[in-house]
Amino acid sequence: MHAFDVLGDPVRRRLTELLAAGDRTAGALTDVIGHEFGISQPAVSRHLRVLRDAGFASAVPRGTARVYRLEPRAVEELDRAVERYRALWAQRLDALATEIARGRPRPPETAHGRRTRDTARGRRTRDAVTDPHPEEH
Repeated sequence: MHAFDVLGDPVRRRLTELLAAGDRTAGALTDVIGHEFGISQPAVSRHLRVLRDAGFASAVPRGTARVYRLEPRAVEELDRAVERYRALWAQRLDALATEIARGRPRPPETAHGRRTRDTARGRRTRDAVTDPHPEEH
């Protein structure tokens, strides 16, 4: 299962967030998730199994409890996948930042909310609708 498929579910994303803060028992995870999402212990167990099967979490028995841990390797894989998307958008976001920094003003609009032909080309002109007496200026 792909990392985005695993974390596409809000319950599994929340479980991952909880495990990122530190190891937790299945019972502690069930308490939080059950309260936040209103799901049963068996439902939480199914989500934990998906995380284990996908390599996002591991579980070790500790007495009568199972302690879950987030697997760094899966997080690193997710970071690499996200990096590919970052690279796709970096150039576009840089170009947008440049345009914002230039502060290009938006052409004025007429009283009817439409731009005149000259303002659409970037020249400021008086519009007969907004200024009925242009000769007085």
